[in-house]
Amino acid sequence: MRCCLNPDCLSPQNPDSNKVCQSCNTPLIELLRGRYRVIKVISDEGGFGRTYLAEDVDKLNEWCVVKQFAPKVQGTAALKKAVELFKEEAKQLQKLGEHPQIPTLLAYFEQDNYLFLVQQYIDGQNLLQELRRGVIYDENKIIQLLLDLLPILKFIHERGVIHRDIKPQNIIRRQSDGRLVLIDFGSSKQLTATVHTQIGTSIGSHGYTPMEQMQDGKAYPSSDLFSLGATCFHLLTKIRPSQLLMQKGYSWVNSWQQYVNHNQRNGVSPNVDLDRVLNKLLTTDIKQRYQSADEVIKDLTPQQTSAALLHTIISSSATTQTAKVRNPWLIGAGVLLLLLGLIGYVYSRSQPATRFSQPIKPINITDNPEQSNTLKGHASDVNSVAFSPDGKTLASGSDDKTIKLWNVETKQEIRTLKGHLQWIWTVSFSPDGKTLASGGADRNIKLWNISTGEEIRTLKGHKDGIAAVAFSPDGNTLATASLDNTIKLWNVSTGELIRTLSGHNKAVSTISFSPDGQTLASGSWDNKIKLWNVATGKEIRTFSGHTQLILTVAFSPDGMTLASGSKDKTIKLWNLVTRENIITLQGHTDKVNAVAYLPKIAASKILNNGSLVSGSNDNTVKLWDTKTGKEIRTFKRDSGYIYSVATSPDGKNIASGGSADNIIKIWRLSD
Repeated sequence: MRCCLNPDCLSPQNPDSNKVCQSCNTPLIELLRGRYRVIKVISDEGGFGRTYLAEDVDKLNEWCVVKQFAPKVQGTAALKKAVELFKEEAKQLQKLGEHPQIPTLLAYFEQDNYLFLVQQYIDGQNLLQELRRGVIYDENKIIQLLLDLLPILKFIHERGVIHRDIKPQNIIRRQSDGRLVLIDFGSSKQLTATVHTQIGTSIGSHGYTPMEQMQDGKAYPSSDLFSLGATCFHLLTKIRPSQLLMQKGYSWVNSWQQYVNHNQRNGVSPNVDLDRVLNKLLTTDIKQRYQSADEVIKDLTPQQTSAALLHTIISSSATTQTAKVRNPWLIGAGVLLLLLGLIGYVYSRSQPATRFSQPIKPINITDNPEQSNTLKGHASDVNSVAFSPDGKTLASGSDDKTIKLWNVETKQEIRTLKGHLQWIWTVSFSPDGKTLASGGADRNIKLWNISTGEEIRTLKGHKDGIAAVAFSPDGNTLATASLDNTIKLWNVSTGELIRTLSGHNKAVSTISFSPDGQTLASGSWDNKIKLWNVATGKEIRTFSGHTQLILTVAFSPDGMTLASGSKDKTIKLWNLVTRENIITLQGHTDKVNAVAYLPKIAASKILNNGSLVSGSNDNTVKLWDTKTGKEIRTFKRDSGYIYSVATSPDGKNIASGGSADNIIKIWRLSD
């Protein structure tokens, strides 16, 4: 695909063969500056510029990020001034890129009246994505976050740079080492303010931005510290500061503690007064706020463990180097001892749980990347995949706000469904294969006509994002699970709400109908699984046993067993008659996001009745024999988390979606 570089283009993706954009007729550029092949839009600045993912053809197609600045100014003098400011800021970014937790600036240039920055691509998820995936931030994690980020702020502030837009979306956890990387210093933001002061342009994001920056356009090091405090609040409470700003103005910062769940206050040293630190970060009076990153570090580090101190020492040491610190042994003999102790601790904690006996291999599984099938087309993470009842079509939902339908046999995209305003988290086919249901962060459930791709209707009623949708076996009822702690049952033909099921005290992340359609299972972030009578809406029973939040549930084909996957890295199988945990499957080394049984008829031919597929953040899909508890085979992904798995009706295909290159993988099972 080729990407149009007109920042006003509504549909910039084009086939490789196009010479002009099929949407806006702008000539397409094959290689920007003769070197960078622009692949897709990552973010949009509303016509003022865009950020793109690109390949550097001079570096073996290494990924990079291209930031476009399209100044809307009148006259050559204004444009010349914008270019000068752009170049000055680019030089500053080049110096900042010396820090190991700031993306390196690779190039900056002007082309076709647009200004471009090319920066290092950071492979990882931002903190908002982590939060959306169920990561729980308690006070210990907040302290770790502060100790990782504050040395970066110290580094940039000492060089006269104010970030001005610190928020969870602009902090990425690097996949290679788990360190936090601060992104989006954005010349475009600073130039926007400079060039457009006459129209009152402000820089920052509502809720995270302090009063002096929002009202007066003035920013100081302490302004970034307020934004950092607001970010910590969001991570602790899962409440966007912008919501409280709209309701209460800046007065919300005086009572932020009331929104913090007591479960997030476990295990913090009594010598660390995190409330006091956050109070001082969030004060609206800039004179009473922390004035420097060093002041915050001083209040946090004296009582921290040696491991946390080591994190801070390494980060701070990097700020004094003229190049990236590659060798932590150079920091000193004291740090050397701390590092050895930390390595031993991390290694001992990171070893996989003891597995069952050696995997058996009764079948042939095609898991070689060259032989397995890869579907490409989404512009962001693939959160959900589902096979149609006839197995000929695969649906996928993505963070790019689209649903794609794929021909399973040809591996070609059939069509793209657009209508959701935010990330799509879940998709499901109706039993007759004529309708697709979808839900996501925009709180809406949509029903789609598969044959035409048209939207049938939108169901509204949930107060937070839709985590899961499921059709009853007869196709008459749609169940939806939401982060608002409820489940709703809908009449598919009329779109009317039948009833709301309430009982979980935290987000409901997963649901599944029993094969006979009489029972609905739900899993929640409250670590509990509930069974519901579909006809009456009454709760039947609750299963407890997982130590962390439940992310996925699935009924076995015979309806006698329920499988559940959790953030605690295990899969539990529950006997629905005796109500006992039959067995716990251990082998994943990170949270289990998805489980799916092989169909009964297929399983009896290929494996046995009761084979289970699971997907995890450890980058693997695993196949299990649930009768013995043994792992049959592991499908290894090159990188990225596995968010969803699905099995075809004939049991011969397994599909998975996740964060690795925004792709879908299909593996073939054969006798």
